[in-house]
Amino acid sequence: MTTRVACIGECMMELSERPDGSLLRGYGGDTLNTALYLARLGVAVDYVTALGDDPWSEEMLAAWAAEGVGTGQVRRLPGRMPGLYIIRTDGSGERSFHYWRDSAAARDLFSGPGAAGTRAALAGYDLVYASGISLSLYGEAGRAALAETCRAVRAKGGRVAFDTNYRPRGWPDKAKAQAAFRDAMAAADLIFASSEDLAWLYGREGEEEVLRHHGRCEIVLKGGGSPPSVRVLASDDDVTVQAPPVEAVVDTTAAGDSFAAAYMAARLAGRPPAEAASCGHRLAGAVIGHRGAVIPRAAMPDLPLTPALGRRS
Repeated sequence: MTTRVACIGECMMELSERPDGSLLRGYGGDTLNTALYLARLGVAVDYVTALGDDPWSEEMLAAWAAEGVGTGQVRRLPGRMPGLYIIRTDGSGERSFHYWRDSAAARDLFSGPGAAGTRAALAGYDLVYASGISLSLYGEAGRAALAETCRAVRAKGGRVAFDTNYRPRGWPDKAKAQAAFRDAMAAADLIFASSEDLAWLYGREGEEEVLRHHGRCEIVLKGGGSPPSVRVLASDDDVTVQAPPVEAVVDTTAAGDSFAAAYMAARLAGRPPAEAASCGHRLAGAVIGHRGAVIPRAAMPDLPLTPALGRRS
């Protein structure tokens, strides 16, 4: 039986400003990147979000479907559009991001007409994945609806994965972010946590916020360093897995998103946690060697995954 995965979040239109002031259009989103790499690794995955009825939403749907990502749970909201952000790069190569997303369709995924159907559909998945950026979209009522949905997933025997991925810009109130992350970690069966994210959010006690869940759920704690390493805590195991060296770091976009995809794909294939972390490092290492979030298919590493996962037809 094929395991069904749902990734929840937002995909936005992306405009990259060139030196001459012209703009290059694309799209991007953290959980969308994870869904795309899961699909490339053979996992049956749906992206769960809301889009408008505009041409750019149509382009997104077509691109996702071409990658093998299921779009059956994408709600279409008449008169609405995706969010938008512009990337500017200064003379030293540092990038800055500027957002227009307050009225993005994805923010109403758990509210309004059709929300009950979305929640009911999510409860039928084997694994539901969301991030801290996902949490920042919905507001108090939406986060409560997502939390209730995750409880329904677990009640039916499914699992919930949460990636901290904290972005201060998305949270006008840090205390609300702290409470939301605590609730999300408490409801998760698998937590991907970044030491940097936790420090931004909770200060010096950040890692303790996630480590208190050791023994109750599986934890992948990503640290810094070069090359980076992750600490994996699962059941009685507590191991550190270091990434192999990479020839060159071109762009770190989607490094964490791709790591999560490879880790989950490996675990779904029955690989032990330490081996899953190695798979995550290998895919992330390939991703950071290319510009942009999505690398060419020819650059995908050959990971030790069984063919029993099943590809979406």
